[in-house]
Amino acid sequence: MDQDKLPQQKLDYHLLFLLFLMAIVSAIAIHSAQPTLPEKLQAINFATKQLQWYVIGAFVIAVTMMIDYDRFFQLAWYLYGFGMLLLLGLELGVPGTVTIKGATSWYSIPGVGNFQPSELMKIFMIIVISRIIINHREKYPEPMIEDDFKLLGKIAIATAPPLLLLMRQPDLGMSMVYTAIVSSLVLVSGIRWRIIFGIIFSGLFSVAILVFIFFQFPNFFHKYILKQYQLDRFYGWLAPYEYPNEQGFQLIRSLLAIGSGEMYGKGYRNLDVYLPEAHTDFIFGIIAEQFGFIGASIVISLFFLLVYRMVHIALESHDLYGSYLCAGVIGMITFQVFQNVGMTIGLLPITGLPLPFISYGGSSLATYMLAIGIVLNVRSRTKKFMFSSDD
Repeated sequence: MDQDKLPQQKLDYHLLFLLFLMAIVSAIAIHSAQPTLPEKLQAINFATKQLQWYVIGAFVIAVTMMIDYDRFFQLAWYLYGFGMLLLLGLELGVPGTVTIKGATSWYSIPGVGNFQPSELMKIFMIIVISRIIINHREKYPEPMIEDDFKLLGKIAIATAPPLLLLMRQPDLGMSMVYTAIVSSLVLVSGIRWRIIFGIIFSGLFSVAILVFIFFQFPNFFHKYILKQYQLDRFYGWLAPYEYPNEQGFQLIRSLLAIGSGEMYGKGYRNLDVYLPEAHTDFIFGIIAEQFGFIGASIVISLFFLLVYRMVHIALESHDLYGSYLCAGVIGMITFQVFQNVGMTIGLLPITGLPLPFISYGGSSLATYMLAIGIVLNVRSRTKKFMFSSDD
């Protein structure tokens, strides 16, 4: 009887309840940040708009749940091609493209706002790379070491075009997210660990070479490797107090806000430290200042429970494709949470990545909800067998 249940009867209420709690946290945090925003933004009720996007996201989840995730497998390359067309449109500067802070990463949609296609492409990348891994494993059920290198080559060929276009925008933060997605899928793809460790050591060696070039040939580094604004972010990260009014301004303000919250915080809307981008990139600082270490820990715990639940669903799935889809979503969300929280406390450079489900942002929130919809889809179609545990 349990195997015959319809998908809508097998919703994962743990995951949905966590989303509900995050919607509440997001609305409270954004509403409290409203008075700190520039005057031109004061007339916009961002908390209400965020809740509206949550409603739209709920609709996105419902639609996603109606489609068997095997359809994503069949449509993977079509979705990938559509995402590439959107990214190419930004590169070619078609009508409707928008440039913000030097990055041409958005389309302006009348009546909706700005839409960032790289957000949607993240999901398409998860779908297509998962298909590549499945097809490869079906072709090589007992792979030799050269077969593992073939799989890496296929993944690299699929990853390179969107990654190059992102770097052209330029969008370093999103490029890092794509790399995290690919890395998470490579880790679970069955590729030999000695190859994976070899890739890691090669990456570390490449970083060492870049550091050497930076110190020995700074002019070459500035001209061909990183732009000045990207270097400024590293300067502001490594030595923020040497550039208090320039590169280090955001980090210093974030550290002041988080530190001043202490253990229990200053209370709702008691904000004494000005934070730029308070309702988007630095929403975690707003939470920590008002609700202290306790409030910040609760938010991080919500993310831990969310990731834990998705890992449970991935392991529970009897279909490898479903497990790979979940793994890609887990890698995407985990990295973005780590990067956003890390940059607000000075652990990582500032990249402009929002905090998933909490920061204000329409296209980003809709993308996260689509990703959760895919995970729920996998869960709803995971059959239970006799003697299997069900929570």
